[in-house]
Amino acid sequence: MIRLVLAEDQSLLRSALKTLLSLEKDIDIVADTGDGREALALVKTHKPDVLLTDIEMPGLTGIELSEAISKLNIDTKILMVTTFARPGYLQRAMAAGAKGYFLKDTPGEELAFAIRKVADNETCIDTELAVAAWQTQDPLTPREREILRFVEQGESNKVIAQRLALSPGTVRNYLAEATAKLGVSNRIEAARRARENGWL
Repeated sequence: MIRLVLAEDQSLLRSALKTLLSLEKDIDIVADTGDGREALALVKTHKPDVLLTDIEMPGLTGIELSEAISKLNIDTKILMVTTFARPGYLQRAMAAGAKGYFLKDTPGEELAFAIRKVADNETCIDTELAVAAWQTQDPLTPREREILRFVEQGESNKVIAQRLALSPGTVRNYLAEATAKLGVSNRIEAARRARENGWL
């Protein structure tokens, strides 16, 4: 029996997934939640075989959740299911320790198959997403990504510099590099392009 914790913040979808997966005789949903921090607590408590998680959630994102779980001394495998068909999200999810990545419109039988593969410590990824991720590599450094997140929040270079203990000129240089890499003309467009590709 595969013991599974389900983390999905849309209650209607979470209920649908619970109903769908409950039909599988070898999958036991031991707990579910709509919050990333609570999901981490549930994983610590239940030590499930698989965590099925969304990416965008309150508390902790699925990627942050994966990073936290990878630091624990437990054998829970992570399968992400998301609405975001963005190569950057897939790349970051796998780097964070996820073993699987599928879209929410995946047919039920495929999702159940993916859960079984991930439980067996095999990597299982939506084929089209895997191809897209292979063709679209994230060009940003962690620092460029961090600064672009502040840009998304509407922060000025001066405020970003204060928050990161950098000089405004250094922030400006990072943004110039990111803007050039992304092929756009300004910091706002750079943040938007990075978000569209799942790199933030």
